[in-house]
Amino acid sequence: MKTTRIVLASRPTGMPEDENFRTETVELEGPGPGQALLQTLYLSLDPYMRGRMSDAPSYAPPVEVGETMCGATVSRVLESTDPALQPGDIVLGYGGWQTHSVEAIGYLRKLDPSTAPVTTALGVLGMPGFTAYSGLLTIGRPQEGETVVVAAATGPVGATVGQIAKIKGARAVGIAGGPKKVALLRDYFGFDAALDHRAPDFADQLAAATPDGIDVYFENVGGPVFDAVLPRLNKFARIPVCGLIANYNDTELPPGPDRLPLLTSLILRKSLTLRGFIQTEFQNQAGEFYPAAAEWLSEGRLKYLEDIVEGLDNAVEAFQGLLTGKNLGKLVIKIAD
Repeated sequence: MKTTRIVLASRPTGMPEDENFRTETVELEGPGPGQALLQTLYLSLDPYMRGRMSDAPSYAPPVEVGETMCGATVSRVLESTDPALQPGDIVLGYGGWQTHSVEAIGYLRKLDPSTAPVTTALGVLGMPGFTAYSGLLTIGRPQEGETVVVAAATGPVGATVGQIAKIKGARAVGIAGGPKKVALLRDYFGFDAALDHRAPDFADQLAAATPDGIDVYFENVGGPVFDAVLPRLNKFARIPVCGLIANYNDTELPPGPDRLPLLTSLILRKSLTLRGFIQTEFQNQAGEFYPAAAEWLSEGRLKYLEDIVEGLDNAVEAFQGLLTGKNLGKLVIKIAD
């Protein structure tokens, strides 16, 4: 069996360029004991992949130059060395940017296509949904009547954060880029207020949308959005830091004065809780997340949006667009039927 794969050809400086990737076709070995041969159906593209392209210190090891780009996948079992999986079964795995893979069966999760579209295992019922659930409820701890603000709010994490905040009785304010995304937040996802961070009066709009201040700010972006949020934070506000996509392609510190003293002063004066997290820290909550999210989904209380792009050969361009906010919803590459 051969696989066509996209590998990291070189480490990018700034925005990943086409030359940082290489497509190649190679032979696959196996499957050996405890492994399965899989055909990739769908590949998840996520912002964290930009960090894995760098060899700077991080929470996860980098993709090595020449290795297949990492990524979660929904795949069909072609061969299995364990009777627990049969050919034709659909599984969630981590095959990366390629058409076929050999993976350890112990790391695969069998999916039931009759309960929800299998692509949701890459989004609202997968890692992004669990990230929103665990980060918001464990660090953010929204209370009824409080105001929760989330950046990158039409993405799979942000949209789920806002909707769970509403389910818990809080008021949800979403921030996104462009009028189309703002309309989706308001009309489809049901946010109480939706703001365009590209608007010249964004800071004034944020102040008007949060008359009682901000109790929870779920950080996905950083940059100027955080600058506008900072003065609106209430005493004892909680800030789960999930991502900083505005800075992922930076090659040096931003210009201007050192604002760290201002931030640390506010943390002290307002008794703020600011904590970064990786969803794997909260894996003990996975057992409660999946049934809760599935129930909310079936009840129509939790909605999702997918941006499905056809073909592995379009993955690089789609990924570049993800880093500049071109996608609408969870970005998924469809590789096979």
